[in-house]
Amino acid sequence: MASGTGLIYDERMMSYNLLWDFPECSIEIPERLSASFDKLKQYGLVERCVQLPVREATEEEISLVHSMDYLEAVKSTAFMNVEQLKSFSYKYDAVYFHPNSNHCAKLSLGATLQLVDAVMSNRVRNGMALVRPPGHHSQKSDACGFCIFNNVAIAAEYAKQRYGAKRILIVDWDVHHGQGTQNTFEEDLSVLYFSWHRYEHQQFWPNLKDSDYSAIGKGSGTGFTINMPWNKVGMGNADYLAVFFSILLPMAYEFNPELILVSAGFDSAVGDPEGEMCATPECFAHLTQLLMPLANGKLCFVLEGGYNLRSLSESVCMTVRALLGDPAPPLIGQMQPCLSAVETIQNVRAMHQPYWKFLKYHEAEIIKDPSTKKLNFAIDEHNFEPEKNITMPSMENEDFDVFMDSHMKNILVLAPSERTAWAGDEIKSAKLNQCLKVEAKKISMEEVSILISGGDTAQLEIKSLLPSLGCIFPLIDKISKREVRNGIAVVPTLSSSAITAQYSITIGASRVLLLVVGEADIPADIKADEKILVVYICRKHDTMGVNNYFIPICWKEDNECDGDLLYATFELILPLAYGHRPELVILAVGGNTGIEALTLAHLTQLLQLFAEGQILVISQASDLVETLTSSLLGDTLPAVGSLVLNQENVLMLMKLKQELKEHWKLLQDSAGQGDQH
Repeated sequence: MASGTGLIYDERMMSYNLLWDFPECSIEIPERLSASFDKLKQYGLVERCVQLPVREATEEEISLVHSMDYLEAVKSTAFMNVEQLKSFSYKYDAVYFHPNSNHCAKLSLGATLQLVDAVMSNRVRNGMALVRPPGHHSQKSDACGFCIFNNVAIAAEYAKQRYGAKRILIVDWDVHHGQGTQNTFEEDLSVLYFSWHRYEHQQFWPNLKDSDYSAIGKGSGTGFTINMPWNKVGMGNADYLAVFFSILLPMAYEFNPELILVSAGFDSAVGDPEGEMCATPECFAHLTQLLMPLANGKLCFVLEGGYNLRSLSESVCMTVRALLGDPAPPLIGQMQPCLSAVETIQNVRAMHQPYWKFLKYHEAEIIKDPSTKKLNFAIDEHNFEPEKNITMPSMENEDFDVFMDSHMKNILVLAPSERTAWAGDEIKSAKLNQCLKVEAKKISMEEVSILISGGDTAQLEIKSLLPSLGCIFPLIDKISKREVRNGIAVVPTLSSSAITAQYSITIGASRVLLLVVGEADIPADIKADEKILVVYICRKHDTMGVNNYFIPICWKEDNECDGDLLYATFELILPLAYGHRPELVILAVGGNTGIEALTLAHLTQLLQLFAEGQILVISQASDLVETLTSSLLGDTLPAVGSLVLNQENVLMLMKLKQELKEHWKLLQDSAGQGDQH
């Protein structure tokens, strides 16, 4: 099994710069690389990564996407003087050349291919290539937008030819549309290309109609290009998450990629002069972790844009932390997408509905005249802190650095040295052998009675309850004290899960997410406790005490559930969890749920996004333990099998979303439901 995170950096890629006055290109400076690498060193991340060597790309590799005439033209720049370079550069759109540009562009591409080699040959699990020049705007015979060779597009062709990859997902989260990558694969159904980008109704560079939501690919590739145009600036954490939940993750799971290439442009982060967006650096850790269960963990991040050096470097570090398996810090800000983002989501869904079964049952309608009201760029418009508004600093470096110093100090997370602990029934499991064993303790009836108010003591008659809690409570204690990050308890009854949630509150957790998959008794007082968000997935209809904090999802008898559970995860569970901001997650899984262990493992991995990774899994079925523990340990996961959706279950979930959306704002993902920031 592959392990480790690859990192590629070479200061030789800094050896070109702008040689004349050209304001349009003045922000693309060598320090973009050194600032990112220096920040990685400052945080001690470089030494934790596997540093990979850099090589020049060959002409054969470059010609996988680019024409030989273009390659010869670029080669000729090595012998030009400044006036010739200026004349040559002005043939293209927003790009400059230097005598070292060709050499650096070949290093940039070669570094990208080195990362693909390392990931595809299992020398590392995933990785980041800090490269320059970027690549996603360059096309077959054109340089464009600071880009000379299209690193990611060539990497995709390279992976197909050298490693036989049949399905590649490209995620382009740069704030500019990667039209070069899109054009390369618009008729290719083996590459799913996703891009969000500042668009503003075609008023933002590159000002192309093909950057709009209606551009979905051509010929056999129709439906395999996903454009998410931002028609306003100021998009923040909630907007980015809403797009992942509503569009990217469902389609990616259905596509089932063998490799993910990320055009990692951090001009989409707060403070960038090009993007004018409001996503904080830790948001990119969350986006990265959301992708990590896919493609057997094979992720290659390749640097594109990013022009505020502090924002760029902090965002790079957050991404690398996620790739290394560090817990993601909690996200700040109101978890509500803005109206403009919601309108774009609805239009993208409507365009792609004929091609993706995950979108099949949505009521999708194109919004002909989406909102054009200007969105002010201000952090306080986005309610960045849940308890109070703060004022956006000016974009002057000194003010922004003060803001970022304070922000990063508040969100940096130190993970416990021990990752996973376990307790409960003795079973044979190689994965449990990798975990810390926690001894059970005796729990009295009196101790449990205190946790059950309102006279609802029927659970106390369950003989296995007290021994189960005796295994679980010591695990919760270790997690709450940060002696371990997460844990798994193997116990005979799921009824222990609700009391565990109540116990967690008594020892200091402010909010708990309790997700129960299977049959369990949920006491009435817990159903009514707003500190505990209960999502109860079962085949037994339970509407007693239904409210915004007790949410039963009742599958139809004998229906397929694996695809439905993933659908519920994207559409309901993850948005609810982000809105609740739990300090502990409890996942209780029963036996005979009809859901495959692997699907539950994917759910387990996604739930580790919350509470700084503090999650307790309670498993009633011993045959699930090996797979669920593997997920808790951070192992890569195989792909989920056939994703069958049951229409009745999907329609029930959509109805439930409508009932909950007024309280849980991240569920607002169709027009008329979002709120202007």
